[in-house]
Amino acid sequence: MRIKLLAVGTRMPSWVVQGYQEYAQRMPPICQLELQEITAKKRGKNADTARILRDEAELLKSAVPDNAITIALDRRGKHIDTENLARHMQQWIDESQDVAILIGGPEGIDANFLNNVPLKWSLSAMTFAHPVVRVMLAEQLYRAWSINANLPYHRGD
Repeated sequence: MRIKLLAVGTRMPSWVVQGYQEYAQRMPPICQLELQEITAKKRGKNADTARILRDEAELLKSAVPDNAITIALDRRGKHIDTENLARHMQQWIDESQDVAILIGGPEGIDANFLNNVPLKWSLSAMTFAHPVVRVMLAEQLYRAWSINANLPYHRGD
């Protein structure tokens, strides 16, 4: 089972790269975590944001592996807690199901594309800078795995 993070944006600050890698490297072979960066389209003062979002959505769509469960992160998505994520992860492992999790760019993900993604999750009611989401999500995926593996990493309620 593979979890593929498809994230709009390249050339992240070193702390983002290091933070992501810290948790991705902790994941066991049974649920590999892989990051694929999608090149963000050029933004400028008079940029056509709608076109940029459509173009980035096409790149995201083409990067989703065949037969993968597709989940888009969106602030309006279903709120998911760590224990629920752990239950989802165990099901993916049990069914050997690959997963693609989509992280949009600064403006998020194109609304038309988002409407066609079957699962939309929200990490929080707060809005986060898209680079930070990579680190947070990698940590939460590792935490979910550690719950399922009965490791002491997670000390929640």
